[in-house]
Amino acid sequence: MRTSLSNIKLLVSTLLYGAICASGFASFHVFGRSLPRSLTEMSAGLEAILWDMDGVLADTERDGHRPAFNQAFEESRLNTEWDVDRYGKLLEVGGGKERMTAHWNEVGWPEALPEELRQDKVKELHLRKTDIFMDFIKTKKIPLRPGVLRIIDDAITADLKLAVCSTSNENAVRNLVITLMGPERAAKFQIFAGDMVKNKKPAPDVYNMAVEAMGLDKSKCVIVEDSGIGFAAAKAAGISCIVTKSSYTAGENFSG
Repeated sequence: MRTSLSNIKLLVSTLLYGAICASGFASFHVFGRSLPRSLTEMSAGLEAILWDMDGVLADTERDGHRPAFNQAFEESRLNTEWDVDRYGKLLEVGGGKERMTAHWNEVGWPEALPEELRQDKVKELHLRKTDIFMDFIKTKKIPLRPGVLRIIDDAITADLKLAVCSTSNENAVRNLVITLMGPERAAKFQIFAGDMVKNKKPAPDVYNMAVEAMGLDKSKCVIVEDSGIGFAAAKAAGISCIVTKSSYTAGENFSG
């Protein structure tokens, strides 16, 4: 199911309350299966919304993670800087440590990182990058995307279960939810992160963990994602997915 963030409130409201959708959603597809024209069947049994974080709750990739990586590289004098386009390409790789490794495998590793030190240094850099990123959140340099709080409040009012299922570090996810949503809303969420599972997206592990831990029925859940990697994870988990495109995923093809 593909839609813009501005239309998610209407769509989620349709899912929550079983209203008949008259805005063309009947032509959308979920994993190749046409939706019911009124969406009543899905809305009647909806019990949980599982949110991705980066690009969905906040447009963190371009203006959060990327500059945080660059600051960490600069502090370690690695002569590495990711511009907007390069980072967009690297987003095809899931996970920050994996992203750094893929980049340097492609362009060559810095002289300061001999092979025997690379794995430990990548972990160290990722920890530092996470600290920088969390400072960005604390100072509210990264706002929530418009409309997110309204959708979440509607879901809370409807007594839906909520979770964030992200490739990012658990502390970063929890910090963003608490800081930008406030403690009362944050208390309604369970957090499942990339460092809690064996395989990151596009593997379905984080969504399967959420379903198992929360005691959910996959047929009664909906995932909100913004990227091809996230969409693939939702599809592999067998859970319906709303895609709201972000700054880095506007040109991706989510058909099929």
